[in-house]
Amino acid sequence: MYICLCNAITDHDIRRAAADGVRSFSELQARTGCSDCCGCCEADARSILNEAVTQVAFDLPILVTA
Repeated sequence: MYICLCNAITDHDIRRAAADGVRSFSELQARTGCSDCCGCCEADARSILNEAVTQVAFDLPILVTA
């Protein structure tokens, strides 16, 4: 689904950015341009990014050191 119509950013783009290491909204804006025009999508973009970052954190393997 398109989240940022101004820059054609989808929810998948945001999730992919989180999987690639984006952790903050400012990083998302720098990488994708999301919400840097009219700003109408900011709340939805932030929400999706937060969900994606949380999901990435839970998907990481736990490192065990001896």
